[in-house]
Amino acid sequence: MPLSHITVIDLTRQRSGPTCIRQLGDMGAQIIKVESPEDEDGTANRHTSDFQNLHPNKRSMLLNLKSERGKEVLFRLVERADVVVENFRPDVKHRLGVDYETLSRVNPRIVYGSISGFGQEGPYRTRPGLDQIAQGLSGVMSVTGLPGQGPVRAGIPIADLAAGVMLAYGIVVALLERERSGRGQWVHTSLLQAMVRMMDLQTVRWLQDGLVPKQEGNYHPVHVPVGALRAKDGSLNVQASSNTLFGRLCAALGVPVLADDPRFKEFKDRQAHREELIPLIEARLATRTVAEWVELLNEAGVPAGPILNVKESFENEQVQTLPMVHRVEHPKLGEVTVLGFGVNLSRTPPRIKTAAPERGAHTREVLAELGYSTAEIDALEREGVVGDVQQMARR
Repeated sequence: MPLSHITVIDLTRQRSGPTCIRQLGDMGAQIIKVESPEDEDGTANRHTSDFQNLHPNKRSMLLNLKSERGKEVLFRLVERADVVVENFRPDVKHRLGVDYETLSRVNPRIVYGSISGFGQEGPYRTRPGLDQIAQGLSGVMSVTGLPGQGPVRAGIPIADLAAGVMLAYGIVVALLERERSGRGQWVHTSLLQAMVRMMDLQTVRWLQDGLVPKQEGNYHPVHVPVGALRAKDGSLNVQASSNTLFGRLCAALGVPVLADDPRFKEFKDRQAHREELIPLIEARLATRTVAEWVELLNEAGVPAGPILNVKESFENEQVQTLPMVHRVEHPKLGEVTVLGFGVNLSRTPPRIKTAAPERGAHTREVLAELGYSTAEIDALEREGVVGDVQQMARR
């Protein structure tokens, strides 16, 4: 697999960091998830669908990074690793002594990936930052939802997901650069930075045009007609903003004269007269069902599609052709189902090789690979450096 020669030390938790790790693990990277022995077991949480989907393709070890001996073990891992990924608050990694400056002295080739809430610098750097807060700060909640009904969060943890994917991209770029320079580097992003970038055309409308974007409901903020439009038995998505597509739409609706109406003839005309145009289109759409219009419009070369819930989406004939459902065997749960990767590679496709690990399942195995003897591993367990502290106390 493309990244099978890359070893990654996973110090992450929550969602953004594990999202980054999963991009690397699905492409074959050897992932070692380092977890704290002091945390509660959390087996119930580990066995949820969400955890199983976030954490396949990795091994788990328990290591107390607050102890000096624990850091010694981590340094041994780093000596042999290619990548370290963390999503602590900026001050926490320095307090633990696992920051880039420290680990790069252990291994100058290490690529160190970080996700924070708001950035490594600035007045908010030490604040706790999660997806909801980043959505609000970035402006995305101000442009989501129906006009006049208040801010609305995106229906998915988009800041977590975007930051994770962007960091994975940055890490792979840094690994490629390392092949030329022989040196690692610090790659970092934040939930806030990722969300500001994801705002894309909405952000540029402010930066270049001085416009403050507002909520547009189910309509595109710029292109017309683009949105969820009402038909006889529900709504469908239509995207026909170019002059060519708009002409095809009008012909398919049986009102070709609309394409020559001076209110709608050009792109800017349709922008200025959206409130007049949409009711005219919906009056025609009301004569047929969603299914009928989806078929008719696509035959006419107009992009159109139904609006589905998650169950309906996975039952859709096109979605079923995509490699988005993978099943893997879990030692306690049996067969579990996880999502596939978002990109296809023809020769070296991504794979789900193993289910999410049980907590600390590979601690002794990883330590042995680092050269620790059985007696040394036993001693580390007794001292609470590795292994489950609560389990040790019950012995």
